[in-house]
Amino acid sequence: MVDGVTVIICCHNSSTRLPSALNHLAAQEVPRDIPWEVIVVDNASTDDTIGAALRAWPKGAPAPLTVVHEAQIGLIHARLRGFSKAKYEFVSFIDDDNWVGPRWVRFIFEVMAGRSTTGACGGFVEEICEIKPPWWFEKYKGDYAVGSQGPEAGDVTERRGYLWGAGLTVRKSVWEKLVSSGFQSLLTGRRGNSLTAGEDAELCFAIRIAGFQLWYEPRLHLRHFLPARRLTWRYFRLLYRGFGASTVGHDPYHAILGSNGEVYQGTWKQEFSKTLRKLLRFRVCLGKALLTPCEGDPQALAIELAIGRLLELFHRRQAYDRSFHTVKKLKDNVAIY
Repeated sequence: MVDGVTVIICCHNSSTRLPSALNHLAAQEVPRDIPWEVIVVDNASTDDTIGAALRAWPKGAPAPLTVVHEAQIGLIHARLRGFSKAKYEFVSFIDDDNWVGPRWVRFIFEVMAGRSTTGACGGFVEEICEIKPPWWFEKYKGDYAVGSQGPEAGDVTERRGYLWGAGLTVRKSVWEKLVSSGFQSLLTGRRGNSLTAGEDAELCFAIRIAGFQLWYEPRLHLRHFLPARRLTWRYFRLLYRGFGASTVGHDPYHAILGSNGEVYQGTWKQEFSKTLRKLLRFRVCLGKALLTPCEGDPQALAIELAIGRLLELFHRRQAYDRSFHTVKKLKDNVAIY
């Protein structure tokens, strides 16, 4: 695999957001000896995403732009398509509402080329809010994947355990090792307008199982645009429900890695009962939380987490127990790869 940088933007109905993201990429300051490219993955869009991408990329841009289509909706499917098309070893995923700094590509190359044991790296994310953020935003902004991912540059494999999907860079050879060992994501990530998530953390857990580190580099700076509709308490509660759902797919990884401070029995019945009991602890305030906004109330968020997890456990009742065996098999296969 050739050392270089492939920047991938996965898009669904992104015709209005995508041009700004591409404009920032076109302004990159990259030394001539660093090869790089940009790939836009159109994930089942129904608008003019492809046309917007082609129009936004200037003829004199410092790197080639490729636009590909992925018909199966879901962020993980779009990322799979991007990986399959990437020419270079360091594959950097940014979102259509991410504006990277002018040395993004250069810093990715420096970080990844200089650390062969680093399987993935992430950077500092600055929020750009369309409106004045609500009073509770500062307390919870990390849940929007903005801010620092560590106190300083360095290995965050054990201390943090995962990296945000926005600005996540993955070593393609590690990805290929995982796929050859049987890795298949248990989570799909965002599907259209749904708020399901967690596939980025799952990929980081798989990278750790393969024996590679996660690295935080604050020089990797991007700005994340947050529209007004995402800065409401209603949206944030739905986001937390999606977080709760994603924990179900993370359970087998935590069991293998011994992380998250939880003990997983590996049986659906026990985890469903445990989550139901957790939800019932809020029975005094459950009705209020379901019928009123409860803006800023952390108990309302805890309830959303539990509801999201409970619903997803029910949805996965036939597959949950098997998922532990799947991840255990991945670990065994990686060890002999």
